[in-house]
Amino acid sequence: MLKTKRAVERTNKLSSAPGKTGGIPVERVQTGIRIEKRLLKVLKGLAEYHDMTLGDLLEGIVLHAFDGKHPFTDATRRRIADLKRIYKLDLDSSASHRLLEKLDDVRTTRKGKKQK
Repeated sequence: MLKTKRAVERTNKLSSAPGKTGGIPVERVQTGIRIEKRLLKVLKGLAEYHDMTLGDLLEGIVLHAFDGKHPFTDATRRRIADLKRIYKLDLDSSASHRLLEKLDDVRTTRKGKKQK
C-alpha cells in the first residue's frame, strides 16, 4: 500500500518523537459528518497551526475527552480563542445540545433539483 508524503511524515514524527516508542497501528475509515461551519473553520485552523490533519486533531480531542482529560495547553487555548474571534464563533459548550439546523427558504432534493 502506498503512503502519501504527509502520512509518511506523520508516521516519522510519531516514531521519532522524544519519549515515544513508536506508533500504534490502527485502521481508519473515511466518514462524512455534518458540523457547524464556523466550528469546522476553527478546527481546521487549529490543525493547520499544529501541522496535523483534521482527523488526527479530532482523534486526539476525543481520546482525551474519553479519559476525562483536557486536550489543550494554555497556549493552544489562547490560539483557539484567536481562531474563534477570527471566524466569529460565539458558541461554547453550553450550546452543544441546543444547536438547530438552519433551514433554507428553497429546499434542495438529493439530486440537486430545487423544490418550492
